[in-house]
Amino acid sequence: MNNETPVTPQVQRESDEIRDQLPSDLNAVEIVGVHQFPDNSRRKVPGTMYLVTGSIFIAVTLIIGESGPFINQGLVSGGAILAIFGLLCITSGWKMTVDEQHALTLAGAAVGFPVGHASAQQVWKGLRSRPTWRVLCYSDEDPPSRRGLVLVDAVNGKVLEQLTQDSLDEWESESA
Repeated sequence: MNNETPVTPQVQRESDEIRDQLPSDLNAVEIVGVHQFPDNSRRKVPGTMYLVTGSIFIAVTLIIGESGPFINQGLVSGGAILAIFGLLCITSGWKMTVDEQHALTLAGAAVGFPVGHASAQQVWKGLRSRPTWRVLCYSDEDPPSRRGLVLVDAVNGKVLEQLTQDSLDEWESESA
């Protein structure tokens, strides 16, 4: 007689598990090369569409009058709102001439110390959403002794604001 009991191994199947995955077009790890930020001048296309649609609404109301069942003062108001929003989109469609690399170079020159690590973030300023690069940079020592924050206009490359200061690590060691 055989006293051995058969051992059934427990196999965990990966196909039975539910796993979250990013779609391949959103997985930034697999992208090789320089990332190209979209240009704000693309706003002019929908802005033109809003302006034309709003103008058509206003023109139809003026030509036909308010005698029809679907034409009333609301159509004129909606057309005016669309036209105003279209003008805002068209005027805020700035053509960016400064890319991320150029903004990092301009910020490095503005802070006045050799830059080690740095990063740039695109932000928008004002009512007309003027594109601006917000650049955070650290000095090239290890650990960095200085840091700076620089705002660079993405349209003309002008340094709008800058702030430089000693590293917080040095401040904490001085206060102790």
